[in-house]
This record gives sequence, structure tokens and C-alpha cells, in this order.
Amino acid sequence: MRRTPLDLKPGCRPDVLATTTERPTLKGLNIVRHLLATATIIGALFSTPVDAAEVRGEDPVIGKTVSTAQNEATMKATKAFYKFWNTGDETVLKAAIAPTFTDHTLPPGRPQGPEGPSFASKNFRTAVPDLGVEVKKMIVAGDYVTVHMEFKGHFTGTFGTTKGQGQAIDFIATDLLKVTDGRITDNWHIEDNLTLLSQMGVATLAP
Repeated sequence: MRRTPLDLKPGCRPDVLATTTERPTLKGLNIVRHLLATATIIGALFSTPVDAAEVRGEDPVIGKTVSTAQNEATMKATKAFYKFWNTGDETVLKAAIAPTFTDHTLPPGRPQGPEGPSFASKNFRTAVPDLGVEVKKMIVAGDYVTVHMEFKGHFTGTFGTTKGQGQAIDFIATDLLKVTDGRITDNWHIEDNLTLLSQMGVATLAP
């Protein structure tokens, strides 16, 4: 229906739109007011800037310029650490980590300190004797090193009460290391354990 310009008459609200043939009902006006209020709220939500200060966390680590000697020492310790994971050679591990080594994401049952990686490697190789690791990405920022890697092998050993049948193992993991004076002092790590346990037949994904 064609609408005409708004005519303001005595007793009429200026926010009521009149037509030539019908007047809006009270119910219709309430719906319009509700829609306008909703639009105002949504507009305010999307126009309000996000305050970054609301995000809590530790101070960010900003990459800084370090000496060539420090970079070389950091890289040497990091490469030795992953050579250990690739071979199981504990002599290499001792050269890579500090006596104060701390695992900040320590799994249940694994000892804290320098013995932790050795314990984990031995248990893992009981299940996957040919375990190997390939470093896919390594990022060095001052004292910190982020490493993304891929583990491969075959489940020919035992894992708990489960006997392997030669299943191929292929899963990813990511480490954050802190290196001080050429030794790894801290480690935060996360592994794709669901993929690993599924490949071993220990865990089953629901359809």
C-alpha cells in the first residue's frame, strides 16, 4: 500500500507513521520499537572496540637481537635434544639439557627433571623401537625456541597390555624450549596423543 508523508496532527506521536487508509495498531508499534531496540544493542556490540588489556597472561616474549655465539649455543642444544628423540642416545640428551631442567607440562607417571625425557623415550621405544623424529619448523626468539615436529615408526613392541602388530605410527608434536647458557632449562610440549593411540589401536574414535 502506498504511503504518504507523515502528517502531524494534535494527539499524534511524531514517531507514528500514518497511511492514507490505515493506522498502525499498538501491537505493531511494540514490534517496531522492539526491532529498533534490538538493532541498537547489536550495533553497540559490534562497534565497541575490544580492549586487549582484558586478555590475561604472562609478559609476551619479543624476539631480540642476540650474539652469534648465543644463537649458536642455543641451536646446538636444540639440535642435540631432537637428535636424542630421534635416536634414544642418552649421551646426547645429557649434553642438551641442564641439571635444573623442568617439564612444565609433565604427564602423569613421568619423573620431573632431567630423568623425564629419558624415561619417556625408553617407554616409547618399548612400543615403537624404530621411532624417529623429523623437525618440520624451528623458530628461535632470544632464549626461546619453538619446534614443530613429526614422529614416525611402527608399533611392533608393547604398550601396557597391548601388543603391536606393526601398525604405522605418524603423529605431530610441538615444543617450546627455553635455553640458557647453551642448555635447555624449560620445556612446554603438546602431542597429538589421540592420533597416536588410535593408530596403536588403544583408543577408538566414535563414529
